[in-house]
Amino acid sequence: MIVRISDDALALACGADAVAEAFAKKGHEVHRVSSWGMHWLEPLVEVNGVGWGPVTTDRVDEICDGKADDICIGPVEAHPFIAGQQRLTFARAGKTRPTSIDDYEATGGWEGWKRARTMDPADIIREVTESGLRGRGGAGFPAGIKWKTVADAKNPRKYVVVNADEGDSGTFADRMLMEGDPFQLIEGMAIAAYAVGAQTAYIYTRSEYPHAIAKMEEAIRKAAPIISPLHMEVRTGAGAYVCGEETSLLNSLEGKRGEVRAKPPLPALEGFMGCPTVVNNVLTMAAIPHILAEGGAEEYAKLGIDRSKGTMPIQIAGNIKHGGLYEVAFGIPLSKLIYDIGGGTQSGRPVKAVQVGGPLGAYIHPDQFDIPFDYEAYAQADALIGHAGITVFDDTADMGAMARFAMEFCAAESCGKCTPCRIGAVRGVEIIDRIRHGGRKRDTIELAPVMHNAPKDAGRLPEQEVGLLTDLCETMKFGSLCALGGFTPYPVMSALKHWPEDFFGKGQEQKALDETTA
Repeated sequence: MIVRISDDALALACGADAVAEAFAKKGHEVHRVSSWGMHWLEPLVEVNGVGWGPVTTDRVDEICDGKADDICIGPVEAHPFIAGQQRLTFARAGKTRPTSIDDYEATGGWEGWKRARTMDPADIIREVTESGLRGRGGAGFPAGIKWKTVADAKNPRKYVVVNADEGDSGTFADRMLMEGDPFQLIEGMAIAAYAVGAQTAYIYTRSEYPHAIAKMEEAIRKAAPIISPLHMEVRTGAGAYVCGEETSLLNSLEGKRGEVRAKPPLPALEGFMGCPTVVNNVLTMAAIPHILAEGGAEEYAKLGIDRSKGTMPIQIAGNIKHGGLYEVAFGIPLSKLIYDIGGGTQSGRPVKAVQVGGPLGAYIHPDQFDIPFDYEAYAQADALIGHAGITVFDDTADMGAMARFAMEFCAAESCGKCTPCRIGAVRGVEIIDRIRHGGRKRDTIELAPVMHNAPKDAGRLPEQEVGLLTDLCETMKFGSLCALGGFTPYPVMSALKHWPEDFFGKGQEQKALDETTA
């Protein structure tokens, strides 16, 4: 019999190799496929469409005999976690061997590329624009507009760069796509390069993704005759978080220090090596083959809500029973993702907060769980979707400590170029420490005098420190060169707004907030 077992990095970490070897020793044909995205069930074994998981080597004999009912999930595609999805980007997940070009072609691969080659480049860009596709890396900028800017640039030398520097906590969709369906990313990049007139394309990823790098390089070698004369290669960074910002990424790609560039000029006009450059996220580029397939753009535009079109691969992580990847059209509320799909917390305790958008995303209070998954709706709630990673926390989480971590993270990861980020994050840690220290003592905080002639007992009340923290966050939000410093205030201020009791002594929080808003 044919046994399908994922060779995704998460499955490997859970022991998938040993399980696959045990089936092979029994004489069965083992296909190492991409992951279905049901991470709590890995290693997941599929035989004739029926799944078992999580599987250990001592259960192999039972599965071969059609037993092991306690870990049998029935038909995989009928599982509620899979059946409720709208999979476009991850349509092949769990079904194909990642670096088998035959598998890719048999499942509709290269259809978008073949059609694109019969079209005028301007028509390709028009279809991408009309599909409503927006950047999936965080900013949500319309992909078609960016492509048109590069296509219209006069410089004859142009580039396509895919930002695969997936550094946000709770995100893994880029890695899963590169490890599970690398030809789809290659096809999207080839279409983009043809549309804008680029001769070279790069995938910039981090050294922490060795499996993704190996599979992408193998897939590029196999696809080279198909995408010729486009030159494509993988470039590996050292894992600096700030290199997820496009201009810092371009500096690193050029062999320079990963430091943010001031804008303008935009990378679409002066990007890699000073040439017009398309910089898109992995998920953005991987959506292109479907959009360029016959009727794909129209189908894509029908999904989602308002200006948030198409589907979004949402990554569910943290304190959650059913963590994994869930691709669905925009508009789904957090409550459904957390409770109906995720199954609530793994600990069984109440959900206290959900952080959406990585370490710089706002903490969402349960009272806000009805907000639709939509770029504008989140912006109105002082939150951001980012790369669509959601991390769940139960009621034991200390949100004051989480706010402090956000500032500490920014201080550690800052490239150091701009003062609001470099210095502001350090001051932010100090202020939060003073608020938490003073609140617990319920008295004034003794501080070093701000002025040399200030009285020795000069100090500020915790509520006054909140005002200082608020001013600091405003400065970072609007004065930082990039999103690292600019978005750090989101988790800090959302934690302070919704869980003031985690910053102050009991009964002090309302007074502090009243003073701040007076």
